[in-house]
Amino acid sequence: MFVFAKLVATYLYVGFLPKMPGTWGSIFALPLAWFLYKLGTTTYWVGLLIVTLLGIWASGVYSKSVGNEDPDEVVIDEVAGILTVFLFVKPTLLSLVLGLILFRVIDILKPPPVNWLEKIPYGVGIMIDDLLAGVLAGVILFAVGRIFGVG
Repeated sequence: MFVFAKLVATYLYVGFLPKMPGTWGSIFALPLAWFLYKLGTTTYWVGLLIVTLLGIWASGVYSKSVGNEDPDEVVIDEVAGILTVFLFVKPTLLSLVLGLILFRVIDILKPPPVNWLEKIPYGVGIMIDDLLAGVLAGVILFAVGRIFGVG
């Protein structure tokens, strides 16, 4: 069970890439966002739900096993966060790049209320702050798109 949890929590070991594992996880999540979008709205929501629920379980199991409430190599939360961004905007080349940048900035800076949620330990805490960061990035990207007539 630990091996599967590690595989999921690290998003197929992407979290072990050198330097900036969260950014790598976010970048490698972009093709999944595009692919799920192409399969339709229902599939996208189901995909996000599966990633989120599996992510809560896997990151909880993995983080407890390694004795760290939020290990750097756990990047399934970034995957869920990126998927959340594209609930608000269509994943085009421009929106994928801007969504990635916005999400990473919010995820790294952790403005309130994102920083309040990261205090929750293990699985739920690992996942929920990135889901909210994804919501914030998605709403900002949607608003910017409307203001400038893009998307």
